[in-house]
Amino acid sequence: MKKSSILLGILPTILFTQQLHAQDTVSTADLLKRIEALEAEARKPKEWDASIYGWVRTEYSFDSRQSAYSREYNLNLFPLDEKLDANGNDINDAGASNFLAITSRVGIKFRGPDVWGAKATGNIEADFFGNTELNKSAAGTGSTGLLRLRHATATLTWPKTAVTFGQTWYPTFVPDVFPGVVNFNTGILFNPFGWAGQVKVTQKLTPELSFSVIAYKDREFQTANAAGASANSATFNSSMPTVHGQVQYKSKSITAGAGAEYQSLQPVIESGGLASDEKVNSEMFFGYFKYANEKIIAKLYGISGGNLHHLVMIGGFAGYENTNGIESYKPTKTSAFWVDLASAHPKIAPGLFFGYTKNSGTDAGFKNLYMRGISGNRILDEVWRASARIDFKQNKFSISPEVEYTAAKWGDMNTEALAKNNLKNAGNLRGTVRVMYSF
Repeated sequence: MKKSSILLGILPTILFTQQLHAQDTVSTADLLKRIEALEAEARKPKEWDASIYGWVRTEYSFDSRQSAYSREYNLNLFPLDEKLDANGNDINDAGASNFLAITSRVGIKFRGPDVWGAKATGNIEADFFGNTELNKSAAGTGSTGLLRLRHATATLTWPKTAVTFGQTWYPTFVPDVFPGVVNFNTGILFNPFGWAGQVKVTQKLTPELSFSVIAYKDREFQTANAAGASANSATFNSSMPTVHGQVQYKSKSITAGAGAEYQSLQPVIESGGLASDEKVNSEMFFGYFKYANEKIIAKLYGISGGNLHHLVMIGGFAGYENTNGIESYKPTKTSAFWVDLASAHPKIAPGLFFGYTKNSGTDAGFKNLYMRGISGNRILDEVWRASARIDFKQNKFSISPEVEYTAAKWGDMNTEALAKNNLKNAGNLRGTVRVMYSF
């Protein structure tokens, strides 16, 4: 009797405990499901995402000689020709220096929902390098340190095809293969530079090989101006954009490519009081190579063509007088190459750069010459530059000193826009220290 009573007393307790355990089991399973759902939600790609990047950049530079330049003496192009005063002293044999932070920049990269099955991404970037100053102009004639648009692009990327539209690098500037110099000139005169409004279509032929076709319009920097023309009017007047084609191979260690483009510009719509539809037509060819591993980065680049003024290189075009009173045009020819060798060390990375460019003139018989690299009846024959640098890097902070020497050979201009007589060399030694903090 006692045993039965004990069992009857224990049984409700056992049943109640089992019921509680069952409830706990259900709650735990439900909790696990909720956790899994939250984790799955977190793993889902965000419909919109954006990230900010940029740097604060300050640099001090000193030049031993007066030079052709752009943007507050930041971009030194080539040393100026000898200019003698009444006492026989060279006026241009004078130094210059500056302390600037206008190359500091900020940018935003963003992506959004897929568009027509393509990944949609974009980029907007600006710095303070814009201005309205005229080279060697009198004080007070321009504004400096203005906020300037560098990049503004949107890209749709499918598995094998990508379309980019907006403003970005000229297609001859290759982001993976450009000089690693400290100077903000980025190898200017020897390597193309600048941004242009464009549409670019890239097709992958293999995982490593791609082909791109680009149509663009000059913006910054601009083409040369004919008499009576305003900035970039040659681009505005032309209904045809510049057409560029480029093939590129890219693997883990090697980037190599080659390309060509055709440009047709109309400098003016009025010449000698008459309507004009005369064009300056030119072709350009280039190639590049980069090898990189954990120890060294080696880069090579070469370019040759007509009217390369818009790429911040020497050259432009010539104007010819015709019996109908309307000026016609032909491009001047320019060739350039450079090589850059650098250490890939993450803390201390020395580097060397050498660049060379040559003016090859144009057809004889021109009346006017619209090009970079002339001064009166004097014209550049060639320019070369050699520089050495060291990057001291710690996390996102770096200090980089650099010494460069730029030499220019000037001469009297002949009928083919070549320097043939009274040749003189001018040299400029520039020292630069750059400090950067990136984010």
